Amino acid sequence: MQHRTLRRLSLQVACAALLGAGALTVLPDSQGHAVPVAATGADSRATAGARTPFVTIEAESGTLGGGARTHAITPGDPAPTSATPETEASGYAYAKLEKTGQSVTVTNTTGKQANTLVVRASIPDAPQGGGIDASLNLYVDGTFRQAITVSSKQAWNYRHATTNADDPNAGGAAYRFYNEFPVRVDGAPIPKGATLTFKKDADSTAAYYDVDSVDLEDVGPARARPEGALSVVDQGADPTFRKDSTLAIQKTVDTARAQGKPVWIPPGKYLTNSFAGAAPLDFTGVTVRGAGMWYTTIYRKPPLPATQRSQILVGSGTRLSDIQIDANAVYRDVRGPGGSDYGINASGAKGWLVERIWTRHTDANWLSGTGGTLRDSRTADSYGDGFNINNSNTPSPDKRGDDITVENNFARNTGDDSFAVYSDSGTNGDNGQLSGARVLNNTAIAPWWANGLRIAGGKDIQFRNNLVKSVSSNSTLEVGVFGDSGHPLESATVSGNVLLGGGGWNGVRHGVQIGSPAPTSNFPDAFTHVVMTDNVLRGALRAGLFITKKNVDVTLRNNTIDGPASQGIWVATGVTGTGAFSGNKIEHLLPGQTGLQNDSQGTFTITD
Repeated sequence: MQHRTLRRLSLQVACAALLGAGALTVLPDSQGHAVPVAATGADSRATAGARTPFVTIEAESGTLGGGARTHAITPGDPAPTSATPETEASGYAYAKLEKTGQSVTVTNTTGKQANTLVVRASIPDAPQGGGIDASLNLYVDGTFRQAITVSSKQAWNYRHATTNADDPNAGGAAYRFYNEFPVRVDGAPIPKGATLTFKKDADSTAAYYDVDSVDLEDVGPARARPEGALSVVDQGADPTFRKDSTLAIQKTVDTARAQGKPVWIPPGKYLTNSFAGAAPLDFTGVTVRGAGMWYTTIYRKPPLPATQRSQILVGSGTRLSDIQIDANAVYRDVRGPGGSDYGINASGAKGWLVERIWTRHTDANWLSGTGGTLRDSRTADSYGDGFNINNSNTPSPDKRGDDITVENNFARNTGDDSFAVYSDSGTNGDNGQLSGARVLNNTAIAPWWANGLRIAGGKDIQFRNNLVKSVSSNSTLEVGVFGDSGHPLESATVSGNVLLGGGGWNGVRHGVQIGSPAPTSNFPDAFTHVVMTDNVLRGALRAGLFITKKNVDVTLRNNTIDGPASQGIWVATGVTGTGAFSGNKIEHLLPGQTGLQNDSQGTFTITD
């Protein structure tokens, strides 16, 4: 793929960076919150995405100084065949600072002040792997404010490396270029309308800084201790991050469970690298609250290479809120040497509630059980899925995966599907069918591996009003089953989603992909049944919607496919099943491309 200085994007390939007729944009509301994306013009019916307390400003929308350049995937570029900083950037574009004096300046257009930032950026790996640290200077209205420490120590993994995923000299292909850096603003909050300049000065020692985006947020005061709650500090937990707090936190939770009281984790950063008698932390049946995700952090720091588990268990009756969970993990390998483990692992037949948590540098948030809800949360820089509703790949009444809701959450830079539903029958076919999963009003930005959204089997699945933007490797949405052992997709509704980009570098992928594997011995007649209505698919890097494999029953109604790089809808060779298409729009095709290409006319019947 060619890497070029950003130029005006035409309507023919209306990528996420496009502004203009029919484009999508994000604006703050009167409270400074990011409101759901709304499509203009013919797509005004479509709204999607999470309501967040922060607003994201893309670096490529800013003003460049000192000869800095913006890099982007632009119209006419070939579809990507490998991961690049462009494919992993939100909006498929970023600002590159590679010489002293270069800068990018953005404006606080949130409508309110900001006392915190999250800077998403990439700097080079160390020659032998393991990453480096460097600083990037922040100026507010032209006056130096503070140095921001950025790092590549939890970035730069290498796919198919022969030693480990962190080794740049073992024949692997580089990906996972970016990391996020939360920053508390020194001094007064940044006023609304002020400019923020990120500049490579003489003391900025990295060879380059790829600046992708910055989140601006006005974080309120810490939450107060709940009435009657037991404090982990009273049991010996250390909020100063000097001594291990694992056993003290677990002791507090166990005591609270016995006494029917809640647990309070005061402001602070709590080290959890001990596995003696308390691995993993188990919050089952207890209300556990922190002071807020900017105030209370549980940080996992096992010795690497890791050998133990460090997840947090959530079970029946758990109420977990207002904490950040972070880790020293450097690559994906659950309970393996890279240190990655689940953020939370939820199960239980009697329901659970997780809200306002922020997981960073973990594996998936693994969500099973019955009647659980996860809402108003964030995940970033994960090594696995962002939020995965599943039946835990095992037959268990506590792990059915039924009636679970994931709503109003934000995921960025995930190392697998950002939001997923998996229904696996297991090797013996004795794991029950997952049902009733609801994935509603979530935002998925720039997953560096896999898909933005994935539906892999199940019954009565709903994906509504989600926003996906800038998938690097796979599709914005993949619909089908979970491998060879997956349950069929008995019924799924996909409605009101806005899906931008997709069709990345990982083989033949497209904006949206629908299909089933060949029938298996467990399910010889299984079909994928999905209804897609009122969705917007814009700026795919290949076909807008691709239907493949066997046994597909798809209804497409009132969807808009805008500006795909190749076909609008493409049915591959060998597909069997039916398609009921009505009221769909396919717009701004490139010259020579077709709106609908059915290469299985003898076996896949389309009715209009």
